[in-house]
Amino acid sequence: MATEARLLRLLTWLSPAFPTGAFGFSHGLETAIRDDAVTDVRTLTGWIAALLEHGSAWSDAVLVKAAWVAVTHEDHVALDEVAELAEALAPSVERRRETMSQGEAFLTAVAAWNPPPILRAPYPVALGAAAGAAGVPLEPALTAWLHAFSANLVSVAVRAVPLGQSDALQVLAALEPVILRTANRAAASTLDDLGSASIASDVASMRHETLNGRLFGS
Repeated sequence: MATEARLLRLLTWLSPAFPTGAFGFSHGLETAIRDDAVTDVRTLTGWIAALLEHGSAWSDAVLVKAAWVAVTHEDHVALDEVAELAEALAPSVERRRETMSQGEAFLTAVAAWNPPPILRAPYPVALGAAAGAAGVPLEPALTAWLHAFSANLVSVAVRAVPLGQSDALQVLAALEPVILRTANRAAASTLDDLGSASIASDVASMRHETLNGRLFGS
């Protein structure tokens, strides 16, 4: 498949229009906004950057890589083990629902192309498996995945802070080097590199379960 075709496929799969329901989840960010921990460009950029470099987004990128490797090596046992591990890593009920429901929706939708050899998986594993099965190169897949993650949280802040569109673009511009660094690190990672230090985000996701008047599912 030509480079342009692979790029087009990634753009489609990780577009906000792809039916995964990502717009309905805040990954605990709604709690942080309610607590005034995230209120502007600076605090939103710092919150997302921490997830990318040290938190759940980093762990998810490692899982994308592991799933991609398993599929490209046609190791279905390893792929199932990565999926099981990814589900077990969810730190809260809502975060588990977030990753599992999006993974299921992604696998259903991506079947219109070349279905990956897995029927149920958390979202990062589903994406990594699909990219590997389609011959999409690893680092572009990781970069697109991390950008989509970041853009969705910026969209949450636009609605919930609320944050203006100009401010949102400043955040995305500031996150570009962080996304590129994280994708590069994840491309060289193994499952031994899994680990998260974003305790505030994990606690926010737990507290979101009892948040009054919630706009988002996580």
